[in-house]
Amino acid sequence: MKKLIACMLCCLTTVSMLAGCGSSAGGSADSGAADSGSADAGAAESGETADSGESSGGGGGSDVINLWAFTDEVPGMIEKYKETHPDFKYDINTTIIATTDGAYQPALDQALAAGGADAPDIYCAEAAFVLKYTQGDMSSYAMPYEDLGIDVNAELDKADIAQYTIDIGTNGDGKLVALGYQATGGAFIYRRSIAKDVWGTDDPAEIAAKVGPGWDQFFTAAEELKAKGYGIVSGDGDIWHAVENSSDSGWIVDGKLNIDPKREEFLDLSMKLKENGYHNDTQDWQDAWFADMKGEGGKEIFGFFGPAWLINYTMAPNCGGEAVGEGTYGDWAVCEPPIGFFWGGTWILANKNSEKTEAIRDIIEWITLDCTEDGLQYKWANGTLNGEGGTKDAVASGTVMTMSDGSVDFLGGQNMFDVFVPANQFAKGTNLTQYDETINLYWRDQVREYTAGNKSREQAIADFKQQVADNLDVTVE
Repeated sequence: MKKLIACMLCCLTTVSMLAGCGSSAGGSADSGAADSGSADAGAAESGETADSGESSGGGGGSDVINLWAFTDEVPGMIEKYKETHPDFKYDINTTIIATTDGAYQPALDQALAAGGADAPDIYCAEAAFVLKYTQGDMSSYAMPYEDLGIDVNAELDKADIAQYTIDIGTNGDGKLVALGYQATGGAFIYRRSIAKDVWGTDDPAEIAAKVGPGWDQFFTAAEELKAKGYGIVSGDGDIWHAVENSSDSGWIVDGKLNIDPKREEFLDLSMKLKENGYHNDTQDWQDAWFADMKGEGGKEIFGFFGPAWLINYTMAPNCGGEAVGEGTYGDWAVCEPPIGFFWGGTWILANKNSEKTEAIRDIIEWITLDCTEDGLQYKWANGTLNGEGGTKDAVASGTVMTMSDGSVDFLGGQNMFDVFVPANQFAKGTNLTQYDETINLYWRDQVREYTAGNKSREQAIADFKQQVADNLDVTVE
């Protein structure tokens, strides 16, 4: 996964509320999910609380709210909430444990199950494993938002929250228990200079028609780019998230392993990219992948698939510059992708056993649903969370994005919200399972073995099934 951003490279610790190594938008860059774990590993011990207190249910003492997260992004948001709401009476005891090697989930599970004063009041889950906490094995701990006192239907409509993020955050009883603060619908992010060289235009509408809709059109574009010496993507990982999250069904259906035909087709799409030399055969989150963002790979690469967070926290820091004309900074644009998809996101949940429902409600509403200029959504979208000039990001609220300016220099002044707002309507959250992080890793490893010529297509599928059968409580036929 995962995002290899500098602030995640710190040793994992439990920290007091100040969270200072985030992006200029106010949090860390670990905003989206990849497949192979995050950039750091370890486990945190319980940090100091302002008041150990006593509690018959979950959560800290009477003046303490326990927050669990896997980056400093949400802690940074809540610190900003405290700064702007001086009457907020609670101290925040923050535990941050990165997701590397599966460290975060077992620790969170143990803390939720143990209950008492040290239990999380608020906790975070990312796309790769959020269904475990909203619909899966640990979903019984999540408090429905309506029990916090949130008028769910009215606020969702007012904020214009994309359906996929609602679906993911809804439990088996149809109750909303989690929402994200970002919009992670995906776009195709391409180099303007390469588009002009190959097609004589860098207009997003025209480039969208060149690379899509559908994979056949995408590979036609790949051949035209190849004729000019370019690769269409850096590696097969660049198309994986579009494949994965546009599939009709998830990895598990009725307790059995299911290989959706669109996901099985990834074997063929990946092989086609490699056999025809349409990419640099890199692996995402590795040095060669980052090199392609600054145009320093074996051949120059036309584009990447991703949400706004990929632009802000991965491509911008790795483009070789900080202003237009430096590296590839300013030479990018976004357009509709060949296939609608989403990638990543962080959902925020409340412990059903917490007694601090009013305070938790106020925090969650401010982060996820408040459409005013004083809410997190507006500040995050307009780059003003920590003052003017910060990083602009796509947010969960369509209402906020339509009233915001998403123009960014990195994209040559393009208003990225023109693409990312409609992108959310093509994303869907009905094909996720609680085992996605692990199964995706197995699948992509086997696809690489196949495209490398180490296994036949049939053997790669058979070995994938065996891995799932050996390691997960899933029926494999």
